[in-house]
Amino acid sequence: MASVGKFGLALAVAGGMVNSALYNVDAGHRAVIFDQFRGVHNVVVGEGTHFLIPWVQKPIIFDCCSQPHNAPFITGSKDLQNVSITLHILFYILSSSPALERTMMSLCCLFITTEILKSLLACFDAGELITQRELVSSQVSNDLME
Repeated sequence: MASVGKFGLALAVAGGMVNSALYNVDAGHRAVIFDQFRGVHNVVVGEGTHFLIPWVQKPIIFDCCSQPHNAPFITGSKDLQNVSITLHILFYILSSSPALERTMMSLCCLFITTEILKSLLACFDAGELITQRELVSSQVSNDLME
């Protein structure tokens, strides 16, 4: 009877070790591995179940799906009127770039987008922004694509 208890305990410990060495990356997500000794690995891990070294490595899982972001701001028009506008951006993270680079690129992209919009709105007066919405919208799209 004691051997069955020892076998059960050994099996539980082995199962715990295997469980701590596995991690899952869900659909639409990616992961990078943080190592206690080498820092963040440059390899991006895709969907599925993967192995790691327990207590030494830790997965950092991030979302790669398209995410909306609203950026409200006030800017000036050509006739020096204050224009309150909200820019709705739909963006996604490129899973091929390292973790810190992804975050910096997202912030930089948001900054560049708002600056492009502000410079374009300064070319129109307040009345034109209301009456020529389609023209302004198409110019914003063209300028952002460039």
